[in-house]
Amino acid sequence: MARALAHSAERPRVLCFSGASNPGIVALCSEYGLGSITQPEAVVSFGRMHGATLAVIGPEAPLAAGVADALWEAGIPVVGPRQSLARIESSKGFARELLASHGIPGNPFFQRFTSMDGVDKVLTQFANRHVIKDDGLAGGKGVKVCGDHLHSMEDSVGFCRELVSQGHAFVVEEKLEGEEFSLMSFCDGETLRHMPAVQDHKRAYEGDMGPNTGGMGAYTGVNQKLPFLTDEDLLQAQTINERVAAALAEECGAPYQGILYGGFMATREGVKLIEYNARFGDPESLNLLTLLESDFLQTCRAIVNGSLKEVPARFSPLASVCKYLAPEGYPDQPRKGDPVLLPTDLPKGVTLFLSAVDVKGHTLVATGSRTVAVVGIGESLNEAEIRCENAVRMIPGPFFHRSDIGTERAILRRVEHMRAVRQI
Repeated sequence: MARALAHSAERPRVLCFSGASNPGIVALCSEYGLGSITQPEAVVSFGRMHGATLAVIGPEAPLAAGVADALWEAGIPVVGPRQSLARIESSKGFARELLASHGIPGNPFFQRFTSMDGVDKVLTQFANRHVIKDDGLAGGKGVKVCGDHLHSMEDSVGFCRELVSQGHAFVVEEKLEGEEFSLMSFCDGETLRHMPAVQDHKRAYEGDMGPNTGGMGAYTGVNQKLPFLTDEDLLQAQTINERVAAALAEECGAPYQGILYGGFMATREGVKLIEYNARFGDPESLNLLTLLESDFLQTCRAIVNGSLKEVPARFSPLASVCKYLAPEGYPDQPRKGDPVLLPTDLPKGVTLFLSAVDVKGHTLVATGSRTVAVVGIGESLNEAEIRCENAVRMIPGPFFHRSDIGTERAILRRVEHMRAVRQI
């Protein structure tokens, strides 16, 4: 986001307020502040001090904390929904109930709970095919899937009891069968500009094995499509995003202004909703903003001005592949403090993004989470993947990545899976 803003034809002065220092963003900014990004007063103070005229919020936590509301009240327009609208991400139950009450397709069976009353009945009804989700934000650790994380009824009941003991509401849903994809849309409250479909990879290891992570990489196909999706799949997802934006405005009495991120699954019965995010996804944003050909700052201004219908959102028809390099032991027991040696001569069509790194003396070091993202673009997925993989392998050290992301073999497996699901 910082790079896309800095590269605008308007040559804006970029400011960043963050909970941690990121050398890549520091290099793009005229001012970089450190503090709590979930304290509205601190964010507003920083914006006022440096004369901010527009705010673009990245993570979900500030949105849930009402930072967008405080910035608007301070006269600083915001790309990112107000707190009541951000419930589309901060409450799984709110999102499900919004679709249900407005007759929007895409919901599987679901039921929200605040106690154990009735839980056994639903778990038995969907034995071996259920998903349990913490209703609130849980940093990607609040969802457990039958067969992946829950291997018995005792596991499922135990996780529900754990959530109840913590005072957390939760949702039990029917487990879906198909292929996941993400569809993000720029939204000014009325007009939506859809981005290319993306597929993220949450599992740490090859073949979608290992623990969940913040995302080990993602890819987009040529002409803004994914090989396993049909045109009808994309249309259904776009329509759901459009209807959800309208429902949010009606429900909350305010326009949804920001990025509306639908996490979907293509199934035999059509496109189903997995969850909503109220902001750009990571790493999907790295793919999408690398492919964005129109001016990101102009798009952001149109979002806050309600004039998105007058501003096109143009994306390159090229394919993209993003792979994250992470320290050994990530995500559970990651190494920290190892030097990060970046290549001085990147291959054609490759961009690097720094993530969980810091500068100690004159050395770039890893701080324990996903370290460097590498994005390759090409006229085919195969070309984009090869460029990305070659660049990732140029970075030495005790790090690992998923070399299977975007490969022909992995893509073919997903295409064949969807054929089996659709019974073609």
